[in-house]
Amino acid sequence: MNYISGKNNLSQPDYTLNHPVNSRSTIFIFILVIFMLHACSDSAWNNPYPNDGTDNNAEVIYSSFKERPKRLDPVSSYSANEYQFIAQIYEPPLQYHYLLRPYTLIPLTASKLPDVRYYAENGVLVDENAVDSIVYSEYTIKINKGIMFQPHPAFAKNDQGESIYLNLTENDLNNIHILSDFENTGTRELTAEDYVYQLKRIANPYLHSPIAGVMRKYILGFDDFRKKVSETYPNSNEGWHDLREIKLEGVDAIDRYTYRIRIKGKYPQLVYWMAMPFFSPMPWEAEKFYAQEGMEERNISLNWYPVGTGPFMLTENNPNLRMVMEKNPNFHGERYPSEGEQEDRAKGLLVDAGKVLPLIDKAVYSLEKESIPYWNKFLQGYYDTSGISSDSFDQAIQFSSGGDIQLTDLMKDKGIKLETAVTTSIFYKGFNMLDPIVGGKSESARLLRRAISIAVDYEEYISIFANGRGVASQGPVPPGIFGNVEGEEGINPFVYDWKFGEPKRKDIETAKKLMVQAGYADGIDPKTKKQLVLNFDTPAAGPDAKAQLNWMRKQYQKIGIQLVIRATDYNRFQEKMRNGTSQIFQWGWNADYPDPENFFFLLYGPNSKVKHHGENAANYSNPEYDRLFEKMKNIKNGPERLIIIKEMTKILQEDAPWLWGFHPKAYSLFHDWYKNVKPNLMANNLLKYRRVDAESRAEKRLEWNKPNYMPLVYLGIFLLISFIPAIIAFRKRERSSMK
Repeated sequence: MNYISGKNNLSQPDYTLNHPVNSRSTIFIFILVIFMLHACSDSAWNNPYPNDGTDNNAEVIYSSFKERPKRLDPVSSYSANEYQFIAQIYEPPLQYHYLLRPYTLIPLTASKLPDVRYYAENGVLVDENAVDSIVYSEYTIKINKGIMFQPHPAFAKNDQGESIYLNLTENDLNNIHILSDFENTGTRELTAEDYVYQLKRIANPYLHSPIAGVMRKYILGFDDFRKKVSETYPNSNEGWHDLREIKLEGVDAIDRYTYRIRIKGKYPQLVYWMAMPFFSPMPWEAEKFYAQEGMEERNISLNWYPVGTGPFMLTENNPNLRMVMEKNPNFHGERYPSEGEQEDRAKGLLVDAGKVLPLIDKAVYSLEKESIPYWNKFLQGYYDTSGISSDSFDQAIQFSSGGDIQLTDLMKDKGIKLETAVTTSIFYKGFNMLDPIVGGKSESARLLRRAISIAVDYEEYISIFANGRGVASQGPVPPGIFGNVEGEEGINPFVYDWKFGEPKRKDIETAKKLMVQAGYADGIDPKTKKQLVLNFDTPAAGPDAKAQLNWMRKQYQKIGIQLVIRATDYNRFQEKMRNGTSQIFQWGWNADYPDPENFFFLLYGPNSKVKHHGENAANYSNPEYDRLFEKMKNIKNGPERLIIIKEMTKILQEDAPWLWGFHPKAYSLFHDWYKNVKPNLMANNLLKYRRVDAESRAEKRLEWNKPNYMPLVYLGIFLLISFIPAIIAFRKRERSSMK
């Protein structure tokens, strides 16, 4: 018995140690089985959100951002990538109706649209049409009761009602690294004083609000307030500037829920500003909280963590990876609109009518610097919506034999949908009207500008460089804005003819004749007897820009002009524009609000960039145009205003201070599980209207992203087969050694 036992104890370990091939084969088979079992599971290995804390059926929207938002404080933020976030968090008193067109202002936190009154000398009430008699206008805004701020440490109080975190020391911040490290949060009701405080922040000279220059022209006492702030706080870095006790003449709270804004003269466009984040409320507690020593060093600031009353709050800010917004638990329960345009119901845009907003719980924005990875993830279902870059245009869009835009079969098979809209923007090339050659009021310069306007073929530009996504401009006002006249009546007669029911650019021979009339026959400068040389200033750089600039040179060559490209960095370009040392330049403008004044003011003489530091980059000045502008800007949309706009447009077309360029057309793709999509080029707070069919999205993601394990299976079989000869040979040696 002992002998047999001893034999087994010797032979069994020996057998195990001397079978490495068999052992490895067993391990490999085990791993292969696990792989094959996983291949049958309902999961995708390429999911970029494996640990986002939500299940596949959660009401979450997945989107992206390209660059870190630098300013999330509504007093200073003024870019689209920043508005993508703050417009969902902050709430000005007004907003644009999501579905109605033309764009219509409606109350947001306000209980109704502002009550506006006009006053002459000695406070005498006058009619709004008595423009010459109006000394100041008064806007009264009443907000709704019961609106609460999002949970935030700035509002946290102890049992005695004292603020917990508004008088912190450096030691109190030892274990604080992000906002969520503060254990306690609180809230309070929105009041009229919060709106007043924000308007004072716009006037604060230390905060450098980009709209301070506009507001100082209108809000009573604006400059006096700035002076008082400077006197009260001579050191801009001394901490919190408490603006509550400093009087701003034109802004005050009448009661807890009512405030008033008084402005010089008449400025009807003020109501549009009331729909922008600049006019959102700011609780003094938040500003004081963030102004405490040690906060800025930890990136705990208004530019990093907004504080609002809106439907969402920013819960994660990691600009090198992702940003997350989640539903504000204190949101006041706005409802999805119940009216829209005639076709909205057929498109399913009124299915959610009357439902409490927002319709989702969370929005995850991932950093995507490159367009190709974003596009691939969109096709895999990991992003809900996407634009179309030049690289992916042919994969997404095709044109019918009649020139109509269609989705490709790939897009249709995936259930992807397309929305298009001509943007309320204009990209143009301007002439510096202070330049002795292309500028000025002489007939020679005017004819030269018209000849160039014909020669630079923007239809060709749109086709080559924008994949057809644009509409050539006839004047400064984009489609969709009052004052844009369609059809034959609306064309620029100095550049286009109306043929076969559409505008047709005049031929190059017409441009050459204009060059002769201007004194530049065959492009020869009579002063130098050489080819006319003009300079084009641009901050554009890179391969794409090089192709566009080469194209631009060829356009000028068609009429004998040599175009010299002076590319520079953006700061140097801005300096040239401020000093008026450019000759021809490239610029663009996105509408701040849907009013023609927002485009015509770009050519208003008193807005000259060189003389008045305004937005008139061409430094254009025409007394008759300026007179009509001053009259037009104070009139409501209607026949009278349209007549004036047509006169102004005719003057601009004749003087040609711009190459009118084009209005871009936006293309947006979205999956069929992404609901309530309608282009709204004025509103920024659109996230609350969106809805997703999360169950459908989960099914599609699984279908489109199933791993293909067959190559691994084939590899495993191959390896197993390759081991068989070695195993057989080893077994033979074992048998022979045991004999």
